[in-house]
Amino acid sequence: MPAPRGFTYVTRKNGEVVISHEGRTVTTLRGKAAERFIKKVEIGDPQQLMARATGNYKRGNERS
Repeated sequence: MPAPRGFTYVTRKNGEVVISHEGRTVTTLRGKAAERFIKKVEIGDPQQLMARATGNYKRGNERS
């Protein structure tokens, strides 16, 4: 399974986190979800976390 790539995120002044994929906004995290994301991204793999937050990751039931 290839690693996720092409994701970026921006933290806004109001605490929101905007996640984009290849320049297109995919989702916006607010409140506690944004806080959890920021804490996890500091210790984990940012690309994997953004893929999971957007639902764009391998779910385990696909055949390779």
